[in-house]
Amino acid sequence: MKEGLTRKYIRFFGYVQGVGFRYRARHAAGMLGLTGWVKNEFDGSVSMEIQGTEEEIDQVVAMINQGRYVQIDSMEVRRIPLVEDEREFRSRY
Repeated sequence: MKEGLTRKYIRFFGYVQGVGFRYRARHAAGMLGLTGWVKNEFDGSVSMEIQGTEEEIDQVVAMINQGRYVQIDSMEVRRIPLVEDEREFRSRY
C-alpha cells in the first residue's frame, strides 16, 4: 500500500444532487487512482468515502467543486480506517 494514505468519510451539503456530482467524483478519483465510493442520500446530500493522500483527496474535492452546476455549501469530514484491498472508486445506489 502507498505510504501516507488516509481514508475520509465526507458528507457534502448544498446543490450536490442532479448536477453530475457522482460522475465528477468518479472521474476525478479515477484520474488520480484513488479508491472508495460516492452515494446520493435521501436528504439531498452526498456521502463519500475516499482513500488516498491528503493532497489527492483535496484535489478530488476541488475538481468536483469546479463543476458547472455543483455548489458545495458545507462538508462534514472525518477520518476513518483504511480499506486495504479496495481497488476502485465507484457509485453506490
